Amino acid sequence: MNSTPLLLTISEVTNTGSNGEPQRVPSQVERTPTAAQRIERRRRRQRRRLLPLALLLVIIAGVITWQLDAGTSAKAPHALAASTTTSTSLPPTTTTSTTDPGLLPQTSVEPPIDASLQTALAPLWSAIVTGSPPVAQPVFFPQTAYLQMKMGQIPDPASDYSGRLLAFYDLDIAAYHQALGTGAATAKLLGVDAAATDAAYVPAGTCENGIGYWHLPGVRFVYDEGGNEQSFAVASLISWRGVWYVVHLGPNPRPTNVGTVDQPADGAGTPGPAGGC
Repeated sequence: MNSTPLLLTISEVTNTGSNGEPQRVPSQVERTPTAAQRIERRRRRQRRRLLPLALLLVIIAGVITWQLDAGTSAKAPHALAASTTTSTSLPPTTTTSTTDPGLLPQTSVEPPIDASLQTALAPLWSAIVTGSPPVAQPVFFPQTAYLQMKMGQIPDPASDYSGRLLAFYDLDIAAYHQALGTGAATAKLLGVDAAATDAAYVPAGTCENGIGYWHLPGVRFVYDEGGNEQSFAVASLISWRGVWYVVHLGPNPRPTNVGTVDQPADGAGTPGPAGGC
């Protein structure tokens, strides 16, 4: 039997379908996708790639929502408790002004001359009894006020204040303490005497002062020491903003530049004399 090979061309080869009819083989042109098909395929691929990301975002959103709900639930009891708690407010705090009065403008108010004067001068008496000048500093005329009064009136007000007024004040306190002697610790202040009629207003331009003030001379400390009534004077008080301050404890002027007791006397003595500035 001859075995001759069977050669078939593509055009001669056909497939048979279920009905026995030959099936048509698509041509090369028909197998090439159109532009619309290519776009659709790309969209399907993009959707497939975005699907995992979308699922991840959904999961994250769910977790955040769960945490927010949990936090709100945890805080709710505290908010409720706060609404039923009676709040107690603290009393307002009070502050004491530390403004230097000498930085404020002067007034023409005359300070009182009554029992309050003894209270006002109590630090000076304590300083004399103890021999401690710093104790009496609060009742001495403020330097800032002195600078206001003397500016343009004398060459160097600051030096005059510290080198003359304050220096004499310290020396005088030591002298007054020494005058009390060994009984200083037991000396008892009986009163502070002053004559209201001796007070006078010193206008600006007088006594080398650019600002006016009230002046009260010869205020007396009356005290008991060992059963004996004695006294001495505070030479000069002047006012600033309605308050009395010591400007000269010992006499002014004085014979020598040493601590000096002004008008010591047995008994109460006499306030004054009037005058001076």
